[in-house]
Amino acid sequence: MTEVKSGDKVRIHYTGTLADGTVFDSSEGREPLEFTVGSGQIIPGMDKHLPGMTVGEKKTIVAVADEAYGQRHPDAQQAVPRAQIPAEIPLEVGLQLQMQSPTGQVIPVTVVEVTDEEVTLDANHRLAGEDLTFAIELVEIV
Repeated sequence: MTEVKSGDKVRIHYTGTLADGTVFDSSEGREPLEFTVGSGQIIPGMDKHLPGMTVGEKKTIVAVADEAYGQRHPDAQQAVPRAQIPAEIPLEVGLQLQMQSPTGQVIPVTVVEVTDEEVTLDANHRLAGEDLTFAIELVEIV
């Protein structure tokens, strides 16, 4: 049987869960995820477990935070005056917004606190600081 190696294009089905069992993402009901192993298209903590797998094989792996979306960085949160947010945006905790850096880079942020004077925005990835468990099935080596 052919085994996956770095550089192979593969298709997998997966279900990602948090430590408490909450599902945060899954390919269930969708086409399998297709990517090239070792290319940096998926998180390193998942990518490193694929070489050696054969079509039809299933496994459960854990991607620690440093090999997933990294640790949370407190400096990635910023309080901005509420007046700087356009009035037509209905501010509530959990709202996803986009900011633009001085160099023009678009940065996704999440509203984490709203007061009468300030809005606190968090640029950390929503899964930063989390160890992630993935149940994966190798569907195909393309």
